[in-house]
Amino acid sequence: MSYDRYAAVCHPLHYFSIMTTKKCSSLVILSFCFSFFQSLMQTSCLFSLRYCGSNLIDHFYCDAPPMLQLSCSETLLCYTLTVTSVGSLGLISFSTLLLTYTLIFATVLHIKSSQGRMKAFSTCSSHLMCVIILQASVSFTYLRSPSSVLEKQDKVASVLYTVVTPMLNPLIYSLRNQEVKRAIWKQYTIFYTAYI
Repeated sequence: MSYDRYAAVCHPLHYFSIMTTKKCSSLVILSFCFSFFQSLMQTSCLFSLRYCGSNLIDHFYCDAPPMLQLSCSETLLCYTLTVTSVGSLGLISFSTLLLTYTLIFATVLHIKSSQGRMKAFSTCSSHLMCVIILQASVSFTYLRSPSSVLEKQDKVASVLYTVVTPMLNPLIYSLRNQEVKRAIWKQYTIFYTAYI
């Protein structure tokens, strides 16, 4: 998404030649492969552990940190693997995001009209907000010592990165679409005139 925003803001006239179907597909496949590899490493590591105590997880779903807490075998290797994979992928993602948004903000500051600057900033701010929520909650969950027990905060953070962030992107981008706004307004007026 940050590369898409970069192409749209920094090279608006060349956007369709930059963001081709092939490039979009490559970016999706690349992100899927990284995610799949990271999930495969975590899952295989969790399956190699022994579980001999309670099988009740005090969490919304079966995530790696709660599973590590349930294990009765040594979890240092799995914990290190989890922190390394999440940290390295997070660092790559955040570095890419930081680079593209630095280039975007540098371009936006050179726009003469204040209306053009506001449009460019509003285009990028929603995506940046979603990514910051995602990065902060994932970092809070995965990148801390295994001895720290913050059960309620872990649950809130997991809801942020599994439910709220994926829900925000379509909501934000659909509400920016003028056709969706007109359809919502039309349904509201139909409802208002029928029931009031």
